[in-house]
Amino acid sequence: MDPHRVDYTGDGISEADLLETPYASVRAWVDDAVRRSETEADVFEPLALSVASADPEGRPNVRTVLMRFLDERGPGFVTDLTSTKGRELTVNAHVAAALTWPAMYRAIRFRGRAVQLDEDEVRSYWVSRPWASRISAWASQQSQPVGSRADLEAAYAARAAEFPDHGSDDDVPVPDAWGGFRILCDEVELWAGRRNRLHDRLVHTRTGEGDLGDAGSWEVSRRQP
Repeated sequence: MDPHRVDYTGDGISEADLLETPYASVRAWVDDAVRRSETEADVFEPLALSVASADPEGRPNVRTVLMRFLDERGPGFVTDLTSTKGRELTVNAHVAAALTWPAMYRAIRFRGRAVQLDEDEVRSYWVSRPWASRISAWASQQSQPVGSRADLEAAYAARAAEFPDHGSDDDVPVPDAWGGFRILCDEVELWAGRRNRLHDRLVHTRTGEGDLGDAGSWEVSRRQP
């Protein structure tokens, strides 16, 4: 027997467990994961979102960010728009993303199109970040090579001196290249692990023009694990 093999003991998910809209079901699972993270160590970053894009040759790139937005329009995250993901999603908006909580035997998959966040959303989130995180966004030329850790630390120190912490939202301006994306979904899958690898996969597929809060714009189907 493989000593690394784990048999999933989750309760799964049935069609009867789904809420009235894809958004309601997604929000319920996200809230469950956040609550568990507050009391248990096995869900460390409940909003860790793996995001996949493709380069001009069609080769995929995947990385993990933090989901900073979630409403009926879809999940969203922030980034330097000149980063690899920023450049790739600007050219090719097709995107896939996933939230995964192994300890809960749950995952959510999103597929759709990435659209840039508007300036008001970006600004509102920016001022909520700690001062040091805002400085890091200025110091890092995201995805670009750097000679050494010392070079990165020096860039941070220079920006910290340029924008000292006075405890104000306006201490550190929003960088010109800083923004983010929201995923306008065409497909949302709720995955729930069960014993013997007979997992549950319930998929919401777009059939209309409404958002994730419009029950009439989605149909549900079950896929084999």
